[in-house]
Amino acid sequence: MPDRVTTALAHVAARSHGSVLDPTLRVTCSFHPDRLTTRADEWVIESLVHSGAYLSQFVTATSNGGLTAYPGGDRFRWESAIFGEAYDGGTVDLRPKYGALNHRHRSFGASPRFGSSYIRLASHTLRRTTFCFPDSSASPTAFGTADRCGLTDLADAAECDLLDDYVEAHVHGHIDLRTDVEAIVLDPSFRGTRVERAVADAPCAVEWHEGFVADVRQIGAHSHYRGAEVVRLAEAAAVDGRLVPRMIGDLARAGRHDPQQVKQVWNCTARFGVAEWRQTPPAGNN
Repeated sequence: MPDRVTTALAHVAARSHGSVLDPTLRVTCSFHPDRLTTRADEWVIESLVHSGAYLSQFVTATSNGGLTAYPGGDRFRWESAIFGEAYDGGTVDLRPKYGALNHRHRSFGASPRFGSSYIRLASHTLRRTTFCFPDSSASPTAFGTADRCGLTDLADAAECDLLDDYVEAHVHGHIDLRTDVEAIVLDPSFRGTRVERAVADAPCAVEWHEGFVADVRQIGAHSHYRGAEVVRLAEAAAVDGRLVPRMIGDLARAGRHDPQQVKQVWNCTARFGVAEWRQTPPAGNN
């Protein structure tokens, strides 16, 4: 492994506690396949397949969280602190790619807050992955590696919203679709669309998860979760009172609404869009 990656892994390992991670667990990296990249009319899924690699925000300049991956930005500062300045001044392509440890075996991925679809990484990538809880944006003090990871118990015991209960993963070095990815896993609302056509050329397996389908009446019943304006936008985007990821992608690409509100419509769709979460009240505004 490159020296910077080795240095970053060692820095986190020195602060990690717990037992050896179950090697059958997988890291998932969530994304919205139908969002636009920085290139004209190119979708994220097309860029992923054409490049053959999953790239960091420092390379793509796109994100489903905060867009702060530049020198002096929040993401830069968090990484500098977490990884002992290992990547400061280095080339951006080696910087970690973010995902989550799917220790609960959710078919829709470990961190749907960041997208309706995901890549599932192969087992060997665990050796160059570090972990933290909570999310790196929350100044975590608990860390893990494949050899020492006690974070799953912390995550399971935490009293937080279901969109925030993931163990964050940082996959260091390159992520090659051919060698490092077991499958691209898509939401079924993209069947028969440009997304499905794009993955026809993928160099890895393509799978479909159970799907997100949210009832706007339930979103409206929890208007405190993301606010009344987001509820109104969700109602306007819905078809027959239901929201699926494809509809939110259409909303995002149209460019007529505040991107932050569109992201929050997705948060509501993810939070109320799967059967196992619908009966659990949300934990406030996050």
